[in-house]
Amino acid sequence: MRYVAPWRFRLAAFVAARGRCLLTQAPTGIGKTMGTLFPLLKAAPAQGIDKVFFLAAKTSGRQTALDALTRLSHSAPALPLRVLELVARDKACEHPDKACHGESCPLARGFYDRLPAARAAAVATMREGSPAPALLQTRVREVALQHDVCPYYLSQELARWADVVVGDYNYYFDLGGLLHGLAQANQWRTALLVDEAHNLVERGRKMFTAELHPAALTQARSSPTAAQHAPVKKALDKVRRAWVALDKAHPAPYTVPETFPDKLLAALQQCTTTLTEHFTDHPTEPDSALQTFYFDALHLQRMADLLDAHSMVDITQSSSAHPHRASKPGDSVVCIRNVVPAPFLQPRLAAAHTSTLFSATLQPARYYADLLGLPDDHVWVDVESPFAAHQLQVQVARHISTRYPHRAASLAPIAALMAQQFRARPGNYLAFFSSYDYLQQAAALFAQQHPDVPHWCQSRRMLEGEQREFLARFTDTSQGIAFAVLGGAFAEGIDLPGKRLIGAFLATLGLPQVNPVNEQIRERMQALFGAGYDYTYLYPGLQKVVQAAGRVIRAPSDEGTVHLMDDRFAQAQVRALLPGWWTVG
Repeated sequence: MRYVAPWRFRLAAFVAARGRCLLTQAPTGIGKTMGTLFPLLKAAPAQGIDKVFFLAAKTSGRQTALDALTRLSHSAPALPLRVLELVARDKACEHPDKACHGESCPLARGFYDRLPAARAAAVATMREGSPAPALLQTRVREVALQHDVCPYYLSQELARWADVVVGDYNYYFDLGGLLHGLAQANQWRTALLVDEAHNLVERGRKMFTAELHPAALTQARSSPTAAQHAPVKKALDKVRRAWVALDKAHPAPYTVPETFPDKLLAALQQCTTTLTEHFTDHPTEPDSALQTFYFDALHLQRMADLLDAHSMVDITQSSSAHPHRASKPGDSVVCIRNVVPAPFLQPRLAAAHTSTLFSATLQPARYYADLLGLPDDHVWVDVESPFAAHQLQVQVARHISTRYPHRAASLAPIAALMAQQFRARPGNYLAFFSSYDYLQQAAALFAQQHPDVPHWCQSRRMLEGEQREFLARFTDTSQGIAFAVLGGAFAEGIDLPGKRLIGAFLATLGLPQVNPVNEQIRERMQALFGAGYDYTYLYPGLQKVVQAAGRVIRAPSDEGTVHLMDDRFAQAQVRALLPGWWTVG
């Protein structure tokens, strides 16, 4: 932690500890994680709080919380915190090719026989007073493998013994969220800390969206199980016939029915019933393709039962995604698309004794309150910035337009501006673009016109090791410009203080693409909130811009430059959504 605005965070703890919901915006780099954890943990005993759940959107957020908790434990060794990290199943699974039951996986076979000893060993580790080993999933894995049990399910069992649980949003907010289920079953008095809460809008939408892809059905119908078991094949074929009939009734590239098609839903319900019986009767026959379709179908049925104004049904023909390929009936993607996650998130927030949602970009507050389902009596705190305007030079390139029709014409002035800034102040810069195609075009022209300036580019689907290599090029002595995609892995959650990063270029407003899906969302937002364009395009776009620009100033001694490369940044409506401490030139 480099800086914390103390009285504001004490206010946050005061409000949160009294059973309220707090939405707080605070600048990047000032220690929001420590600034929310410390006062809440200090207030927890007096408020009778049983568990603190720290929920993050990304691995970097989890790690920041674990680091902060380790420092707190070191500072008070007489009162060690029992901290548990939960990770995704695919990252914790030791046998990803096997089904999660004793007939298939050796770590599931006899799991409950060996669980008491494994659990006792893990809990003893928590109580040893050594903060670091007990905190991480690596330690849980060591204990689990010593006792031949599954690390993923052991970590879930340990949630009952932890004071603080650090995990992904899904562990609490998902319809089957483990932490919410345990809290309800055990009547725990819980406190939520929701890190980078601006991400909860899109993550919430994904949790409560269900899609059926034709490839999943094709693979299930082609599976060995379908070939060997007539009832399974018959049920899947019935789904296929209903799907074909649906596409014949809705041949347009994109349609939005008012309700989910009854015949397809009935076929799916009959199919999942058949598959449930099959899996029960044949536990030793794992079939990943069949299981994937089964769980997709179950999720879609659940969302169909909960369908309301917060979501919409849409059907996208394959020709929409692949213009050069003709659509055939049954090749569409059928989706129940959540637009407003508030009705699903609201009960989860209400179930907690207190919740604090924090981020550097929660403006306008009304937008997040509406979409996240915050209670009417929630408290809004906007933590003032400790940074001075002179630390960050913000310039608007009014002569550049990055609107889609103007992309080609924008490349030359963008390259010229970047080179001019680099030569005036050599160092490390990040340049953000709205897409990989735009990035590649800009990087190619820049390399051609300014070959003496070092540069490197983010690529599609970078692995974690490649991401680390990308960031490792930012050092206190290096110089160059890194090209990245706005909203991607390097636009938030990374920390490059001092000379590691001295500036950023943003060749985009970050506005979502105008397409049939987003236009339908805009219409729904207009009907619900009366601000369709702002809620669909403007607010999400500017949130990404401010997050990316926030990589530049991370400490009170930092100084840097941000170039907003689009004439629309000069508009009053857009300027109003930029941080108040910026002086925009």
